[in-house]
Amino acid sequence: MTGMTEPPQNHRTTHRITHRHIEVFRAVMTAGSATGAADLLHSSQPTVSRELARLESLLGYALFERVQGRLRPNARALALWDEVQRSWQGLERVVDRAVALGRSGAVQLSVLCLPALAHALLPGAAARLMQAHTEARLSVTPQESPLLEEWMSAQRFDLGLCEQTTAPPGTRAEVLLTLDEVAVLPAHHALARKPVLQLGDFAGEFFVSLSAEDPYRRLIDARFAEAGVERTLRVETHSAAAVCAMVEQGLGIAIVNPVTALAAASERLVLRRLAFSIPFSVTALLPLYRPPLPEVVPMLEALRAQAQAIATQLPPAMGRCNRIYKL
Repeated sequence: MTGMTEPPQNHRTTHRITHRHIEVFRAVMTAGSATGAADLLHSSQPTVSRELARLESLLGYALFERVQGRLRPNARALALWDEVQRSWQGLERVVDRAVALGRSGAVQLSVLCLPALAHALLPGAAARLMQAHTEARLSVTPQESPLLEEWMSAQRFDLGLCEQTTAPPGTRAEVLLTLDEVAVLPAHHALARKPVLQLGDFAGEFFVSLSAEDPYRRLIDARFAEAGVERTLRVETHSAAAVCAMVEQGLGIAIVNPVTALAAASERLVLRRLAFSIPFSVTALLPLYRPPLPEVVPMLEALRAQAQAIATQLPPAMGRCNRIYKL
């Protein structure tokens, strides 16, 4: 294997390199000798040496040097070894996954949902699912609109959770919950003494808002614009959970969905109902062309139960739109 000339590589030649050649190379690198590689491959030492020589001939360069009767990999062999290891690890993961799929409970239910729902609604529903189905496995991917709807239309997930009530192409929509949005305030704020807030109560107040692209931000701004009420917009952020955290730190008051507000409520952050209605909905999206997993049905049941629990946590007079939709 020494003294090999290095002719220019011929792509038609390298295309004849087979998986068997790479398997022999890996065995030699692992065992450190052709004899050890033969044992790993349940083959013979001459066969391994012949296959290894054939690989070097196809490549056009040597991979090993002989030192005191042993094979010593050169720099090219070590570089190739790094790539082979990565590829083999990927193959082993594929094999492990294929074997695991034959075991009970090995299949993961993939759920795509808005970050706000991953933070507030889904954890409680997941706990209910796991209590009733101990072998269930769940994979949760938070994503914002419109990518959420696009990925569900592409049939990439078993279940989606969003705030719109219409079904994107290729999906079926089931409304789980509709409630009114609520006000969140620092517990020490003067308006916290009022059980219900009017539009005029927000006049001149520091206000923590959702980002300008958020559809609920646009609804909220429209209501205040119609009433001629001006707030002092102090902070804006993409996340309802971040809005609540800003309010808790005393940076202003806000209007957010009741699911996130309930999850964030504390001694420092309080909820108050609004005298006006800004409906908020949670909808399950089911792909029409992706084979359904059996776990989808109990997951939907858990989501309905958690939605009902959230609705009952709100004060009785939280608004005219406190409706739970039975599926």
